[in-house]
Amino acid sequence: MNKKLQELSNQGKPIKVAIIGAGKMGKGLVNQMTRIKGMIPSLVVNRNVEKAINSLISAGIGKEDIVVTNSIDKINTAIERGKYVAAEYMDVAAKVNGIQAVVDATGVPETGAKIAVDAIGNNKHIIMLNVEADCVVGPILHKYALDAGVVYTGTAGDEPGAVIELYDFAIGLGFEVLALGKGKNNPINLSVNPDTVYEEAMRKELKPNMLAGFIDGTNTMIELNCVCNATGFVPDIRGCHGIESNIDDLKNHLRLKEEGGVLNSYYTVDYVRGIAPGVYAIFTTNLEEVHNQLEYLNMGSGPNYVLYRPYHLTSLETPLTIYNACVNNEATIAPNCGMVADTITVAKKDLKAGERLDSIGGYTVYGSLERYEIAKREKLVPIGLINDRTVLKRDVKKGEFITYDMIELDKSTLLYKLRQKQEEMF
Repeated sequence: MNKKLQELSNQGKPIKVAIIGAGKMGKGLVNQMTRIKGMIPSLVVNRNVEKAINSLISAGIGKEDIVVTNSIDKINTAIERGKYVAAEYMDVAAKVNGIQAVVDATGVPETGAKIAVDAIGNNKHIIMLNVEADCVVGPILHKYALDAGVVYTGTAGDEPGAVIELYDFAIGLGFEVLALGKGKNNPINLSVNPDTVYEEAMRKELKPNMLAGFIDGTNTMIELNCVCNATGFVPDIRGCHGIESNIDDLKNHLRLKEEGGVLNSYYTVDYVRGIAPGVYAIFTTNLEEVHNQLEYLNMGSGPNYVLYRPYHLTSLETPLTIYNACVNNEATIAPNCGMVADTITVAKKDLKAGERLDSIGGYTVYGSLERYEIAKREKLVPIGLINDRTVLKRDVKKGEFITYDMIELDKSTLLYKLRQKQEEMF
């Protein structure tokens, strides 16, 4: 990769990228990309354009090299002249000449769906830092991208991408992977909301609802959902076990019950308190000689072994995915297995008929992971479809799972329409 990017830089043919969303993830990506030869964050889009401008300035780009415009013609001219562009309308990203890949760093499901459809429709690769959209309509977007001959992919550095890195490594070497997952760095608090985390969110430069979604576990469920749809693995139980363990004891906990562990079956995903910010893959082999060599190589006594990556660098690793999409036409992580799991909606508190719900990281609901076939049979609603125009038809108790007949969904959204097509397609 390094040699190829240097070659592209020397030829004056760098990979030109549009980044939508200049929050913590987008800003980090803009900064990191400016240090990579052969790759340029040519266009940064944010509805508050000052944040887009500041992301470029923070990376050392001079104001004289930044053009602020929403005109497609002016953006094309500026990029051809080697300038950087800040814009506020996300629709422009997919339409600009020379842009090879669009990165969605918004984290908003409806917005992510729109960005992906536009990028694919304009024959540009789409890199989704937006797992919130991917877990709801990723399979159909992936199908659209395949049909268009472009790449739809999640990102390296995000936990699902880091998990798949271990999974691909193990499978590629001929091992049998038994379990996959990630660490969680705080206990789940199901009653958390944007108000209770506001001060902490400000310190961490996060949106309060984003931090609330981390703490109430919804984000963890969504990330594991993406792993399921990429591998065919499933949650062992609804919401996962969420055990506490260090890395040395992990293979003993995440084994079958008859073997002394907590699992009902293998080929599952789960999260673990005590190993964050890392991700893991538990694997085995049926060859005695390979067991002998693994023990010799200090991997333990078996029969199961742990691969562990003790870090994930979120959007700072996204350039790896951009490169693989643009140069190798490969995805880091994509929902190749279709609809395997769903992040279903649970009432965060007692709710009344006529009350409006909100969304991920809000005051009214949180997410839990379930197998898709069970979610479909029980008519459980994916949390990504819930927004502030969703109205309850009846009273709902705290902890109750939300079904389609309990609510009046907002059916005007692109996300809802894509989900309906996806249900028919898969």
